[in-house]
Amino acid sequence: MHFVDAKSILSAQNGMNVYRGCVHGCIYCDSRSRCYGFTHAFEDIEVKRNAPELLEQALLRKKSKCMIGTGSMCDPYMPCEKELRVTRRCLEIIDRLGFGAAVITKSDLVLRDMDLFESIQRKAKCVVQMTLTTADDALCRILEPNVCPTSRRAEVLYTLRDHGIPTVAWLSPFLPFINDTEENLRSLLDICIKAQVRGVVCFGIGVTLREGDREYFYQALDRHFPGLKKRYCDTYGNAYEVPSPHNDRLMGILRDTCEARGILWKPRDVFDYLRELPKKEDYEQLSLFD
Repeated sequence: MHFVDAKSILSAQNGMNVYRGCVHGCIYCDSRSRCYGFTHAFEDIEVKRNAPELLEQALLRKKSKCMIGTGSMCDPYMPCEKELRVTRRCLEIIDRLGFGAAVITKSDLVLRDMDLFESIQRKAKCVVQMTLTTADDALCRILEPNVCPTSRRAEVLYTLRDHGIPTVAWLSPFLPFINDTEENLRSLLDICIKAQVRGVVCFGIGVTLREGDREYFYQALDRHFPGLKKRYCDTYGNAYEVPSPHNDRLMGILRDTCEARGILWKPRDVFDYLRELPKKEDYEQLSLFD
């Protein structure tokens, strides 16, 4: 772990990453790709120690409130966050200034900040997004070895539901010949239904691989799934998009299940929901009925 002073924190789309790098160890991680220009070891977490100060300055300059996102590139709740509390300090600023928040994570440490999520939700809007890859905890510990298993992430979603915090599930990736099964998909959808998620994000049944990420993934296949690397190479070569042969059928199941349950499933609809911040008067009107 090392510390830097960042020059800016918010992207043009109002997203931020207070950490750079990750220790979750997910074997398929796209963030390892060389195109992102990491100049340090991926597991050597770069901490933007001035992120809260930069965020406050950026939000004070904004002419209108909006949703602030975090976690799209690197998880905001890695183990170091327990002590450093950079993410929490940013959420405190978002809460104090009346903005909304959309958080993506795989970690149960997210529950530590329930008080802030509830406060943000009362005054604006807060959405917690959780990635679900496989319902099999044993397989999860291979694919995502250094973060809580899916069963625990499901418990997190249920707890957020009980506290009135809206959630979205990212169902990805589905690795061909590993977790791209109907049984796995239906099990993950059952979690989503029970958790009453507002939407699911799934760009298709498959994974993306590019330079840097591909090599790391293939090394993991050699360790845990002997012979499978050859099948990938023979089937996909060096393709960026690596779709499951079951994509069409499984996406049909996802679509039909979500539509029957009133769950958003088209990426554009989910992202519109994540970006939308209700007007202040809408919340004031709702508070009259609390």
